[in-house]
Amino acid sequence: MQKIPFSAAQSEFTEKRSRFIGQVWPVSSEEEAQERIRSAKKKYHDARHNCWCYILGDTVLRYSDDGEPQGTAGQPMLNVFQREGVGNVCCVVTRYFGGILLGAGGLTRAYGKAARDALSAAGVSTLHLWSRGQLHCDYSLLERIKLDIAALGGLVDGMDYGADVTITVSLPQGAFEVLQQRLTELSAGSVTLQPLGESLRPGPREEI
Repeated sequence: MQKIPFSAAQSEFTEKRSRFIGQVWPVSSEEEAQERIRSAKKKYHDARHNCWCYILGDTVLRYSDDGEPQGTAGQPMLNVFQREGVGNVCCVVTRYFGGILLGAGGLTRAYGKAARDALSAAGVSTLHLWSRGQLHCDYSLLERIKLDIAALGGLVDGMDYGADVTITVSLPQGAFEVLQQRLTELSAGSVTLQPLGESLRPGPREEI
């Protein structure tokens, strides 16, 4: 399953007097990624380089060396996320030049380290496929149904109160059929779980 950054994060280190600041964000569109890059460039406008990369889905890969020798910044940063299987991510590494040249190998290692350190600070989250559904039930069954949903690791997304209760739920993979079976037993077949499609949801924070 694909992973995404769990949260935005920043890290920093110094290599031969050059200061490297790595920033990582979870993003959902190119517009959001480009806005993050613009914001970082504005914040660190006095830096020598603001190199960046982002990955969206399976098709969008962008990066920039921002004046560093070709292949020594954006690509090594991108490689970090590809190796870890992380997508929907934007990363900017800012370099304040310290007066000592690092060479191509040194730059490649430094930009890769900055991206990885920022990702380590952020942590990652694995996207899991969830099923959404909706059901109508009598008020007398409400609390029992909510307990069944929670026992399966599901989430109540919304409840509408009328003559009866309409509950919208999200359930982890494999739990949809189990809940339907429990509802059938509980209500003698009068409560039915109607499918509303599937969506990807992030799980808890994981270390890398």
